[in-house]
Amino acid sequence: MTDIVMGFDFGKRRIGIAVGQSVTGTASPVGIVNAREGKPEWQKIDKLVEEWQPGVLVVGLPINMDDSGSEMSAAAERFGRRLHGRYHLPVEMMDERLSTFEAREFSDEAEVDAIAARLILESWLQLKHP
Repeated sequence: MTDIVMGFDFGKRRIGIAVGQSVTGTASPVGIVNAREGKPEWQKIDKLVEEWQPGVLVVGLPINMDDSGSEMSAAAERFGRRLHGRYHLPVEMMDERLSTFEAREFSDEAEVDAIAARLILESWLQLKHP
């Protein structure tokens, strides 16, 4: 199994993507894929998965501050299931509360989704590989 992990900040219009390493616990944004009503440009994700060969895919799960789910959390879970079905890789969901808010502190609007994906992935790496 590879030490490479790919993270996704799911959105209905844009999906941020980051890649990290379990050995170092670090992640870097690799791009943003456009989506229509949550349906991504799969060929771009295909290319990134082929290029990076991740062993695990991590999807940010937007949970409300009161721990309840939402329409977006259900859509993110559907996206996770589609990733698993398409790439036959383990998919883990990661609480992403406030990741986009935090990402805005680090970047301009064009990069927010990719930075949020990096933050989600780094949180997962810290949780799984302390």
